[in-house]
Amino acid sequence: MRLLNGKLLLAIICFVACGVVGCGDSKAPVNTGSAKASANEHAGWWCSEHGVPEEECARCDSSLVAGFKEKGDWCEEHARPESQCFKCDPKRFDKFAARYEAKTGKKPSTPTE
Repeated sequence: MRLLNGKLLLAIICFVACGVVGCGDSKAPVNTGSAKASANEHAGWWCSEHGVPEEECARCDSSLVAGFKEKGDWCEEHARPESQCFKCDPKRFDKFAARYEAKTGKKPSTPTE
């Protein structure tokens, strides 16, 4: 009887462990370490969501806002640097796209915001 309880306990532990860890899903996204970041990922040098380099993205890093405002580079209507306001002038994105292309050899995707 003790051996049966031991095997039953082991089976329960294995079942729970498989449920917690999982067996893997071949359709689940895999982090391959590629340079392409998702729209909301801010680990790389480029903010795909806003179409500018991360270090210049005042919409992701609010500590940059004061500097842009001090320089007179601020769009009050759209709450972003004027130089990055693609709503007022979509052609402004071309300057940032050229920097992206020079670094990666590829054209950037259109910003999602």
